[in-house]
Amino acid sequence: MTEDSDKEERSVREFPEDESDESGGQKAMGFLDHLEEMRGVLIKSLTVFVLAAVLVAFFLRDFATVLNRPLRLAIGEGGGLVDGLVTTSPMAVFSVLVQLCFLGGLGLSFPFILYFVARFVAPALTSREMKLLRPVCLGCFILFLGGALFSYFVLVPGVIRFSVSLNEMLGLQLLWSADRYYNMLVWMMIGIGAAFQFPMVICLLVYTGVINTRQLRNGRPYAIISFFVAGMMLTATWDPLTQTLVALPMWGLYEISILVGRRMEWVRERELAEQGLEGGE
Repeated sequence: MTEDSDKEERSVREFPEDESDESGGQKAMGFLDHLEEMRGVLIKSLTVFVLAAVLVAFFLRDFATVLNRPLRLAIGEGGGLVDGLVTTSPMAVFSVLVQLCFLGGLGLSFPFILYFVARFVAPALTSREMKLLRPVCLGCFILFLGGALFSYFVLVPGVIRFSVSLNEMLGLQLLWSADRYYNMLVWMMIGIGAAFQFPMVICLLVYTGVINTRQLRNGRPYAIISFFVAGMMLTATWDPLTQTLVALPMWGLYEISILVGRRMEWVRERELAEQGLEGGE
């Protein structure tokens, strides 16, 4: 078989189409076809985002109430120092409205955008890669959601409570602008959600043989220190209690990733043994 025919077969195998040619076989997708599909993904993603932003705008008061809940959880013990959020300029309210619609639309449309992207790249993956991709995507989504919810219910109220107590100790009046509060809340949720992805990265590195669980166990003290540093950077505070609130869940996830990594090492060793057996036969 010639080199050109090998390339053509690889192209058909890696980028299959639903449509078939006249002979009944699958037909390879060209570069322009991929660009057309990418354009379709972008259009669908933008459409879903706009619809989600419009939905948030329609229920804007309810959405703002949900975002204000961490603040209310925190100032319930703050002695009434904070009565609510304020705007500091005549046009600031429009900035807040755009911010709420954009962030809310992005959050609601994000799962659909991921689905569109996954469908776009799926034909280029082998069956083994697809088997690995599905649990990885599910795990990443669960970890990100868990980190965001942890930040929403625990971390952000804790940071606000600490700030309120310092202001009360110094006798300072609190006037917090709405746009800065929403920025802090959303970016802390995104940051903690992204930081909680590291167990999945560790498991992939273990599965591919880049690192092993013995190295992870030996590096535990350095990992714990890095978790406290990450807590300081993500929360932008020197409060040891807040840093501990971030470090402890990440430490727990690190220990879980070692257990899962050991299981993946066993699976990898079994696959290599089966491949060696087949090669020997």
